[in-house]
Amino acid sequence: MKKIKLFLDLCVFNRPFDYQGQERIALETGAFIYLLEQIEKENYILICSEALVYENNQNPDSLRRERISTYFELAKDFIKLEESDFNRARFLNEIGFPDMDALHIAIAEKGGIDFFTCDDRIVHHYKENIQAVRVSTINLLEFVLKEVK
Repeated sequence: MKKIKLFLDLCVFNRPFDYQGQERIALETGAFIYLLEQIEKENYILICSEALVYENNQNPDSLRRERISTYFELAKDFIKLEESDFNRARFLNEIGFPDMDALHIAIAEKGGIDFFTCDDRIVHHYKENIQAVRVSTINLLEFVLKEVK
C-alpha cells in the first residue's frame, strides 16, 4: 500500500494552539493529532519546506513557534525553495491565492503532493481555479473523515 504524503498548511500545525471553544477548531485539532499519530506510526509521510519554516519563524509566540518546529522534525522529506517556486507562486498569487499560500501550493506542486489546509477560503479558491493548480488542495477534516472510515 502506497503511503500518503502530507504537505500541511501552517494553519494546521497551529490548530492545537487556537481557542478550542469552537467546535470546528476542536475537531480540526483532533484531526491534526490523528495525523501526527499516523505520521509517527509511519502510515503517512510528512513533508516540510523552507517556506513552512520561514512562516513559522515569523510567529512572535516563541513557545508556539518552538513546538511547531518539533512537528517539522517528523518530516521525512524537506523541500528547498528555488527560483522556479517563486515564479510559480507569483502566477498563483496573480489568480488570487495569498502570498504564502501561493508559495506553499507551488512547493506542493513541485513535490507532487496534495496540499492540506483548514482554511476554507483557500479550498474555495482552489475549486474556482482547479484547472490552474497542479495538485489538490484538501480540507483537513474532509480528508481525515474519508481516511478513518
